[in-house]
Amino acid sequence: MFFGLLVLVLGDIALFVISVIFGLVATIIVSAILFPVLLFLMFGLFVVNPNEARVLQFFGRYVGTARDPGLRWLNPFYTKRRISVRVRNFETERSKVNDANGNPVEIAAVVVWRVVDTAEACFQVDDFVNFMRVQSEAAVRSMATQYPYDSTDDDVVSLRGDTKVVTDQLESEIQGRLSQAGLEVLEARITHLAYAPEIASAMLQRQQAGAIVEAREKIVEGAVSMVQMALNDLSERGVVELDEERKASMVSNLLVVLCADKSTQPIVNTSSQS
Repeated sequence: MFFGLLVLVLGDIALFVISVIFGLVATIIVSAILFPVLLFLMFGLFVVNPNEARVLQFFGRYVGTARDPGLRWLNPFYTKRRISVRVRNFETERSKVNDANGNPVEIAAVVVWRVVDTAEACFQVDDFVNFMRVQSEAAVRSMATQYPYDSTDDDVVSLRGDTKVVTDQLESEIQGRLSQAGLEVLEARITHLAYAPEIASAMLQRQQAGAIVEAREKIVEGAVSMVQMALNDLSERGVVELDEERKASMVSNLLVVLCADKSTQPIVNTSSQS
């Protein structure tokens, strides 16, 4: 179409020049009228870049979308709105929200998205980019209130401990909000997660205390097993016969040795009884 219009414009100019030279009045009038018409038709030419689309309207009515890259020609009366369909990133601001346990946490996420339905992106919302930002931040806040920051129960989903579950939930929630605007969420993941500064110190002490308790439980469990094994081996091999009182004393001493924070200092009794 481009080359056809170009040939017609050049031919009309040549015809106009020849008509002026030979004094052909009728031909001059025709070529003069034809020239602006051809120029007007040239306004129907437009370029579609890769990963770009043009939303077409005819006097306010949506007539389609041009997606194929290259030089295109359509009705000059069509309005052609440029829409990028490239993959884009958006990182939410750090938001302070309360988790499922009521603890204030700071959370932020990154959303990878693109336009898949240009008509809905243009006509369903005023500004689809701003709509995506607002809805993404709202979805992050909503998701953060559904789970605790951390949990010692393996059956309870937490923000810190179950990243895959939380990420899938976040992506699903954002997609549900953006579908009406013709947007597709390719990926959504948490980029920042921490307790709010005012309780961070206290929660760190709580986590440390929990870790110490869990470690002590393991130590005591192992110490009890070792004491039981020692008593059984002594009894089976007949090394020494212990009454209940000495067994209790031995159990107490072994537990003190095995559960102590510091290395014990052995005391060797070399005194002899007369």
